[in-house]
Amino acid sequence: MYQGKHILLIISGGIAAYKIPQFIRGLVKAGAEVQVIATQAATAFVTPQTLAVVSQHPVYDDHYLHSNTTAISHLDLTIWADLIIVAPATADILAKMANGIADDLASTALLAAAKPIFVFPAMNDQMYGAAATQRNLALLRQDHVTVFEPEVGLLAEGYAAKGRMPEPATMQALVKNAWQRQTTDQTLAGQRVLITAGGTREAIDPVRFIGNHSSGKMGWALARAAYWAGAEVTVISSVPAPMDIPAKVVAVTTTAELQAAVQRLFPQSDLLFMAAAPADFRPAHPATNKIKKQPGQAEMQLTLVKNPDILASLKPQRRQQIVVGFAAETQQLLTNAQAKLQAKDLDLIVANPVGGTDSGFDVDQNQGTLLFADGSQQTLPLTSKEVMAQAIVAAVTTKILDGRR
Repeated sequence: MYQGKHILLIISGGIAAYKIPQFIRGLVKAGAEVQVIATQAATAFVTPQTLAVVSQHPVYDDHYLHSNTTAISHLDLTIWADLIIVAPATADILAKMANGIADDLASTALLAAAKPIFVFPAMNDQMYGAAATQRNLALLRQDHVTVFEPEVGLLAEGYAAKGRMPEPATMQALVKNAWQRQTTDQTLAGQRVLITAGGTREAIDPVRFIGNHSSGKMGWALARAAYWAGAEVTVISSVPAPMDIPAKVVAVTTTAELQAAVQRLFPQSDLLFMAAAPADFRPAHPATNKIKKQPGQAEMQLTLVKNPDILASLKPQRRQQIVVGFAAETQQLLTNAQAKLQAKDLDLIVANPVGGTDSGFDVDQNQGTLLFADGSQQTLPLTSKEVMAQAIVAAVTTKILDGRR
């Protein structure tokens, strides 16, 4: 997304400005060209020399605005930019943006901007929660400015509260996903998409469990692709949520918890992507205390019982929902996937080989074949899970959803 993009970064005077050089470095590494405007207050927290080195461009400030007579810098920079990021955004600059005040280079450029603007408020929690600040944020949202909520964390005042700017990597992901949604065809607009992600864990005792190598990366890639396409996304996840899209997240651990969550949320959903890898079996009698190895013990036997088939259990709840399953196989990929497609009455199944090192579980790439209920197939070559997720969402839209509208 960032490759070849022009980003105008406006830095205002908050302590969180110390994170900005690392943020710029990440954007440049991702292929973006970054130009910086720093307010006078910002330069008290991060030096123009540092910003110039990491951005590989001169830094623009009020001195430049007053001394330059050959160019209209506030217009030149906003015309050059593909998008504008304000970080950290203090209460002061938010007030100027919301009320059209242009009394320095930063606020003048923002008033003159006709490009997407992304804002990261960062300040003391009392200032953030003040009625005036919240009123200004509401005005900015009405003006189609994308405002990212600050995090709860340790503030400069020495206590934890809401007002902390996210870490640079999170900021980069948040902007990317919001920008992708703004520039992607909204083919899933109005659709409620339910996605499961990650492998489940079945306790042997309080220390050990039965599980698998599923990382949840494919499920979360689908969540992003659905969000980009305009959907309202809910993710049932057994792995920590990256929280780089505004998805509703339900945390689960066991297959029973996963099944309960799916059955509760499925009736209110329009599409289900069952990308999780639930354990097929669980210990019949998990120990309440850690099982101790006995002297001379050479083996231990466990009695396993079968877990419920989640997709099969949804049949009584089906109305017009589109249901997409996944078949991760090490052999007879298409044969096993086709059998699962029919047995579970799916609209589509994604058959992907696992067991190798270049695709499948816990890596960033994947490949496979889409098998549709009408008998058609579509091959997906080895690619990133992000690209594969977009291809799956596009296939669902064009091959299934459009036919039902």
